[in-house]
Amino acid sequence: MIAILGAGSLGRLWAASLPAHDTAFIPRPGQTPTESVTYRFQALDGTERPVAIPWLASTDRPDLILVTTKAGDTMQAIEGMAAALPVMVPIVLFQNGLGSQQAVAERWPGRPILAASTTEGANRPSPDSVIHAGAGETWVGALTDAGQSHVAPVVERLATSAMTVHAEHHILGRLWQKLVINAGINPFTAILDCPNGDIVTADFFQAHIDDLCTEIAQLMAASGQGGSDAPALRTRIEAVARATADNTSSMRSDMLQGRPTEIDYINGYLVRLGQSLAIPTPVNQMLTERVKQLSPR
Repeated sequence: MIAILGAGSLGRLWAASLPAHDTAFIPRPGQTPTESVTYRFQALDGTERPVAIPWLASTDRPDLILVTTKAGDTMQAIEGMAAALPVMVPIVLFQNGLGSQQAVAERWPGRPILAASTTEGANRPSPDSVIHAGAGETWVGALTDAGQSHVAPVVERLATSAMTVHAEHHILGRLWQKLVINAGINPFTAILDCPNGDIVTADFFQAHIDDLCTEIAQLMAASGQGGSDAPALRTRIEAVARATADNTSSMRSDMLQGRPTEIDYINGYLVRLGQSLAIPTPVNQMLTERVKQLSPR
């Protein structure tokens, strides 16, 4: 059985896409839910169907854990279940940004901890519905030595969802690639309260994107993730913004729904990294502060 920790959009997407009767959601510590998680699922082709996913029972023995919580909730959520989990059950982290994944791997170095980077799009227009909004790809790689031997079996298992899943031997690099896109799109959409495509022509974006990309390129080079200069990063960010022009970023969605954002694990992570490397990051700092000022407290 595959157990999923985090019943948000992404968790519900995987639960609905994996083979029926092979998934369950993990209750948070202190929760004792009795009824299944029920919702309507709209597939890529527009067809809809009802989905009912049970909660993991105390007698269930999952052989794979997917963690789809928000980055800031991840450590506490895993702490709540780790003691009851056999040490060699692989844990796959699906968080945005960076920082939470390394913290989990450092906390449990002997466990098979893996990370996933996905471009699958999912959203919840209402609490009882999930839409698979865009086809993408998912890459899975090991963060701990114990996770190395689990990469291929996990990829094979996740591929039963009919989504495209790849093994990734350099998962940190893949996570950096997604971080660049998130750092260059999400805060601007949250601050400007607009869909992705609108940022490209906005004065605020135009005023800061070059300096933002310079900061990110310097941080990547200093972290051994070089290979992209600032103009190339800007080109990539704008290309994704245009390709997803009508989409609402996860950060803007969080703000619209009154939820805390993941800014601390996106631009905030880059600020902390810059401090550790003595590289100034004033634009990332400004974006982080602006998003926090607008976010629910």
